[in-house]
Amino acid sequence: MLLGIKQFYGKTLAVSDGEIGRIKDFYFNDQQWVVRYVVADTGTWLPGRLVLISPHAFGNFHQNGDRLLLNLTRKQIEDGPAMASHRPVSRQYEEEYYDYYGWPSYWLGGDMWGMGGLPVAPPPHLRPSMHAKHSHDNDDPQLRSAKAVTGYHIQTHEGTIGHVADFAIDGRSWAICHLIVTTGHWFSQKEIALPSKDVERISYEDSKVFVNVTKEAIQHGREYHVPPAAFQEQTIETNARI
Repeated sequence: MLLGIKQFYGKTLAVSDGEIGRIKDFYFNDQQWVVRYVVADTGTWLPGRLVLISPHAFGNFHQNGDRLLLNLTRKQIEDGPAMASHRPVSRQYEEEYYDYYGWPSYWLGGDMWGMGGLPVAPPPHLRPSMHAKHSHDNDDPQLRSAKAVTGYHIQTHEGTIGHVADFAIDGRSWAICHLIVTTGHWFSQKEIALPSKDVERISYEDSKVFVNVTKEAIQHGREYHVPPAAFQEQTIETNARI
């Protein structure tokens, strides 16, 4: 089962001893296509700070009404590494962040989450060293805002078609499996689930997502009617490749 992330904007983030705010955005890696952080709007509680919540704090999505449950406390978050809200996420900050919470670093190891395919902590004897020296020259975690990319046009080799309306993620691994693409005019719109593996690159200067499938393949893709909570995974027909 896949989840459309747009439905989670504004949901309350609840911890063991209260609430910390609401979901403002999702940061994802555009090379591996995995959500790495939920961005929290903490209101007046921690003003001026960019508060990131790793999927390690969720495990699977545990939703209770309009609340998403975290396995953290308010004090843990308050005492965690602080970062100004206007700064990009650096690898140095990520190392401090992961070291503070004791989670295995997703960038160490060959799997989607470093030592495994899910955002869960392995046994201590399997964890990589949290204090290994690392050069920060030319570091770039390649984290992108899901909210910012929403609305970008889909660019094929033949021209543009539709725009990004949402992202469908696996609720266990947090992998972005599909981009939900809206095509057609307002009176004949339909939504197509375009596999993230078909994306060549994202141009943030041009506000476009470049793909390696034809316009025809997208136009004739299977239409999706996404239920409010989730939709079952299906596959777009993308045989007509460039």
